[in-house]
Amino acid sequence: MRLNEIPFGAARPVDGYGPGFFRIGGEVIHGAVLVTARGAQAWGGYDDDGPLLSLAGEIDVLLVGTGRTIAHPPAALREKLDAAGIGVEPMASDAAARTYNVLLSEGRRIAAALLPVD
Repeated sequence: MRLNEIPFGAARPVDGYGPGFFRIGGEVIHGAVLVTARGAQAWGGYDDDGPLLSLAGEIDVLLVGTGRTIAHPPAALREKLDAAGIGVEPMASDAAARTYNVLLSEGRRIAAALLPVD
């Protein structure tokens, strides 16, 4: 099998995750995290919509990692993001992290809001 290194440029991919944390570009962040091509920051979860809405015009799609299993984000949050022109794709956090990395490597305008897997 041949392995190829994926170039991310200056962006930081999701390197890994575990119970209650994510590793982004080598940095461990405990709890929920918002990851963009510019970097990563702690995220307060569904009630913390400010950082998500501030991405309007910068991203096309927000992957929402809902934890261990897929779930629907609150309707009010989804409506705010839709009104801001941000597409929302909910999926389990592990799938969202992998998808984020693939789309990031393709140069897509993407972000991921990830709830921890406990």
